[in-house]
Amino acid sequence: MITCDIAIVGAGPYGLSAAAHLRAANGLDLRVFGEPMSFWERHMPKWMLLRSPLAGSHLSDANRALTLEAYQAATGNAITAPLPLCRFIDYGRWFQSQAVPHTDPRKVARIDKNGSGFRLTVEDGEVWKARRVVVAAGIEPFAELPEEFQHLPKELASHSCDHCDLSRFAEKKVVVIGAGQSALESAALLYEAGADVEVLVRAPFVRWLWRQKWFHTFKPAARLLYAPPDVGQAGLSHLVARPNLFRRLPRSLQDGWGKRAIRPAGAAWLHPRCEPIRITTSRVVTSAVPQGERLSLTLNDGTARHVDHVLLATGFRVDISRYPFLPAPLLKAIGMVDGYPKLNSRFESSVPGLHFLGAPAAWSFGPLMRFVAGAEFASRNLTRGILGRIKSIALHK
Repeated sequence: MITCDIAIVGAGPYGLSAAAHLRAANGLDLRVFGEPMSFWERHMPKWMLLRSPLAGSHLSDANRALTLEAYQAATGNAITAPLPLCRFIDYGRWFQSQAVPHTDPRKVARIDKNGSGFRLTVEDGEVWKARRVVVAAGIEPFAELPEEFQHLPKELASHSCDHCDLSRFAEKKVVVIGAGQSALESAALLYEAGADVEVLVRAPFVRWLWRQKWFHTFKPAARLLYAPPDVGQAGLSHLVARPNLFRRLPRSLQDGWGKRAIRPAGAAWLHPRCEPIRITTSRVVTSAVPQGERLSLTLNDGTARHVDHVLLATGFRVDISRYPFLPAPLLKAIGMVDGYPKLNSRFESSVPGLHFLGAPAAWSFGPLMRFVAGAEFASRNLTRGILGRIKSIALHK
């Protein structure tokens, strides 16, 4: 059995950032499992632009040296806003090559508690033993499908994260369901690829993230209203950007303001691309019935749509029991709320030594954990907590 101090499951922005911070702490034997940036490459449309501002799109290392600007200087690849997905993926892999050069592309198939540590079985059967495990495995298993579509084959209805190339729907009639950035940008990309597109929105209107002209002219005033990660509305943005403060709010405020901070909306720069697209509000699908190679939809107003495909940009619902590598005995030992693990200040669950980063940490630390911008806070606090724990154990020996 091969051993290490810390095993990190996942090599996306959170896994790589955590690894960079932990690797900078001398003396820790670290293993990162997963293919770097694979979710971003395989489950997001390749012509996508990131909604997050550049200030909220950096991965994090201990010295804050491996920024987007450093990537641009090192590679000559221009950084523009909004940031193209392909450039962000390349930046993530450059970051990995600089900060965590030796990752293991294999998937972890199973994690079991093993005495005071953990036993990890890799997809090819190899077994590792780790004192601690950091789960940074992303959101792919959490894709949420409305009940009306769960019985349908993927040829007729699929989640937006099932595709990296929407040009396959050229000359097809496609309905997109959703009101957020994913739905609106997917609709724009489909339209630009030659598809006949309609967006169905449950809400009575589509929300756009407009910024008044003064916002760009008077930067100091803008910073008073919005924290650099730019997650949440004016004022609320500063609370979201301070997870240690946010997590101390009464639970009712955390839940209410957390939902408000991430309510569906489209970036202002996307609006012109959506103007030619039919967007129908106050509509939900009440039934979806296959008819040959097409799909017949009935809406809540009694009207019908006959389409080639439905693209469900219906978001993600965190439920760590959907992680295929977490077996039932381990899940039973993890304190959870609505699928989220309860985490302490070290991002540690009720199972000692088992940590969670990214979206699963949002119940404990707020909505910033759903965004790349949260990797800085998460990585620093995780590392500080683990090192503090190691020192405490050493002092008591």
